[in-house]
Amino acid sequence: MMEAMGSAAIKQTSRKTSTQRSPEETTARRGTLLIAYGHTTVDFSQGAIAALMPFLVLQGGYSYSAAAGVMLTFSLVSSIIQPVLGIMGDKWRMRWLIPVSVFLSGAGIAAIGLVDSYWAVALLASAAGIGVAAFHPASASRAREVSGGDHVLMSWYSLGGNFGFALGPAIVAITIGVFGLGATPLLMIPALTGTIAVLVLNKYGAAQPATKAGVDTNRRDDWVSFGRMSIAILCRSIVFVGIGTFIVLFMHEYRGVQEDFANASLFIFYITGAFGTAIGGHLARRWNRTTLLRWSYLLSIPLLAGMFLIPGPIAWVFIVLVALTLYVPFSLQVTLGQDYLPQHMSTASGVTLGLAVSVGGVATPLIGALADRVGLEYALLPLIALPAVAFIALWGLQDPSTRLVEVRN
Repeated sequence: MMEAMGSAAIKQTSRKTSTQRSPEETTARRGTLLIAYGHTTVDFSQGAIAALMPFLVLQGGYSYSAAAGVMLTFSLVSSIIQPVLGIMGDKWRMRWLIPVSVFLSGAGIAAIGLVDSYWAVALLASAAGIGVAAFHPASASRAREVSGGDHVLMSWYSLGGNFGFALGPAIVAITIGVFGLGATPLLMIPALTGTIAVLVLNKYGAAQPATKAGVDTNRRDDWVSFGRMSIAILCRSIVFVGIGTFIVLFMHEYRGVQEDFANASLFIFYITGAFGTAIGGHLARRWNRTTLLRWSYLLSIPLLAGMFLIPGPIAWVFIVLVALTLYVPFSLQVTLGQDYLPQHMSTASGVTLGLAVSVGGVATPLIGALADRVGLEYALLPLIALPAVAFIALWGLQDPSTRLVEVRN
């Protein structure tokens, strides 16, 4: 009896010890959660502007191409500024830019419904794009610092952004659907809370990272591998933004789904993708990242074909599966980019996170213009081929962490 009680006590003590975290781990988790929440509120603005497009078409009288033009200004500004800010981030610490960018990203979106001029809307979209562009390079490097480069913690950072993308369309559908475009100032609330969160991070959280950024900074930059991975990110961006911009209209006009339920398709796409990001972080602890990227893109090809070509309710199933395959690579591409360019981590962050959305936004007007000519159903079909291009670009690409282990052994 006493032996059993003693054995149980030992097991309980062992369990407690195994679950206890060091102060550094606790700090890393707290800091990562704060920066992840900031990422949530910034990408809420990205999801919100995509979700505003159907309302601009249905309530504002915009054509497909005009609505896509608003996305173009948002994305073009972001794509130009983001790599530049990444280069600057490699030379100077600009942590002050994180809270400023969170606020600006929300302010631009919040004011869109208060103006009537198309050019004023485009200007406000550009302001939001600047905020988004300024946030990602600085915040990704900061997330790498506070997380110690852990794949799961870094997936939290990416997961925060994915949740923002998912919440944006849902909140827009409720807010704008009930109150109209004049209610866009309510969309500023997340940015205000996110600004507070990153200010807390700068003042209290993770001043000393758990480990030293998790990168071997003695290695040389591998620009060739980084360039090949960037091609894959570019392809994913066009597919991702194309779906995010037009899936609601596609489900409503070509799958016979009522408008309210069609809005749910965008939420389902983003929220499922958030789980895909978390899955990717956990899978990266068992398999190398480049293998996971290749399989994800390969599997997405038939799933995209099914979503666009097979009619009926099964489209909802394809939306879920496409979201998973497109989002598993998301956080892995960010950390891979930083590992390929250990001497220019902010530049890597700016490019990987910038290309993830901005290039797709630049291509969206082409999809919109094609949809005006041949119909949206046919304009989306070219997206099926892009994951194949990504797969080819990634073929034979090695994970730098795997190479490092082989050299050490």
